[in-house]
Amino acid sequence: MKITRLDHVQLAMPPGGEAQARDFYGRLLRLRELEKPEPLKAKGGCWFAGDGLELHLGVQVDFVPARKAHPGLRVADLAAARTHLQAAGIPLVADESGVALRRFYVDDPFGNRLEFMQEGDSF
Repeated sequence: MKITRLDHVQLAMPPGGEAQARDFYGRLLRLRELEKPEPLKAKGGCWFAGDGLELHLGVQVDFVPARKAHPGLRVADLAAARTHLQAAGIPLVADESGVALRRFYVDDPFGNRLEFMQEGDSF
């Protein structure tokens, strides 16, 4: 077996959270919304894409936010991302791990943890 790439990451959200997901992931993070396949539309949720990534949000009735598990999102300019998110009133959590990788964390509107990392940095 040979895995060739990561296709997408799915996060959960509570029922009825599509408008908040579209605002946060679409408007704020500037990801484009993908149309879900017709057989999956009735389940709710939203799918988003950016350069080289897909992030799907699926409805979970007994929703609990992902506090440890999280997607790591590379950004071209971490300082600009920080400024953009702070200007929108999004609280940031600084990375205090001591690793040589510039990064910070935010929560999406549902409490799921997201990691933002500077493109080009490595451990």
